[in-house]
Amino acid sequence: MNRIDDTDLEVFPLCFGGNVFGWTVDEAGSFALLDAYTAAGGNFIDTADSYVEWAPGGQGGESETIIGRWLARRGRRDDLVIATKVGQAPGREGLSPANVAAAADASLARLGTDHIDLYYAHEDDPDTPLEETLAAFAELVRAGKVRHVAASNYTAPRLAQALATSDRIGAPRYVAMQTHYNLVHRDEYEAELAPLCAREQLSGLAYSALADGFLTGKYRPGRELPQSERAEDAAPYLDGRGGRVLEALDSVAARHEAPVAAVALAWLTAQPTVAAAVASARTVDQLTELLVSATLRLGDDDVRLLGDASAAA
Repeated sequence: MNRIDDTDLEVFPLCFGGNVFGWTVDEAGSFALLDAYTAAGGNFIDTADSYVEWAPGGQGGESETIIGRWLARRGRRDDLVIATKVGQAPGREGLSPANVAAAADASLARLGTDHIDLYYAHEDDPDTPLEETLAAFAELVRAGKVRHVAASNYTAPRLAQALATSDRIGAPRYVAMQTHYNLVHRDEYEAELAPLCAREQLSGLAYSALADGFLTGKYRPGRELPQSERAEDAAPYLDGRGGRVLEALDSVAARHEAPVAAVALAWLTAQPTVAAAVASARTVDQLTELLVSATLRLGDDDVRLLGDASAAA
């Protein structure tokens, strides 16, 4: 387990991403995945009030509803860390105080719980003063509806400004930063956000940890891509750099007799500011491969090889 900085939250290094629940996985399949994840020791579940509004017929909130039904069925609430987000759901966009308050209540109702362990601003809202958003989060914490607050998709300057604003007005600080980070998408986080997280003692949480499936090794240069949206998203990585990354992943995976995807996730959690990698699976077999990352310990040579292969040319 890893601790989220400046909190009492101990989290599994693989955070299960709930963006598949109600989209590519139905409720029964979602329950099976959550059962398998928690049976393996997993305790960190990530969702958002906007999930899965992009699915056919989706309105947002479907993922939270499925998680809430599973929690009610399994009675597992007290030993889990539930994270959700506000700011992108249809009709609930932005971080105005009124929207934050209403969205939190709606998320709590769908999740069937009286508190959210980690509540994210899903993205920055430049139209709402930071003082107002942070004061709204502070009210949720005071009311016991939220334990800790965090940021997602903020730039380093805005994150620094938010932290300074919290200090100035006496509001709870963001304790974590969830951002797009993986072996083939490094510069944005490493250049400015990682140093800021280290300096301000924020935990980094890496979403899109497997680069739309590319870092599972199922898409390879020279192979015909299947006709799917996920394959189209992975296609830009099928260049020289991507090929080098896959070669390095194959080498490390063979050395440890581990799945390629698990190695990619373990590289992330070996980074000093990263507390957990956020990844999802559509089947229990896929999840089983990802779970290997939680106990896989890469050596310094492994981390160096992967880092060198993935460095921008």
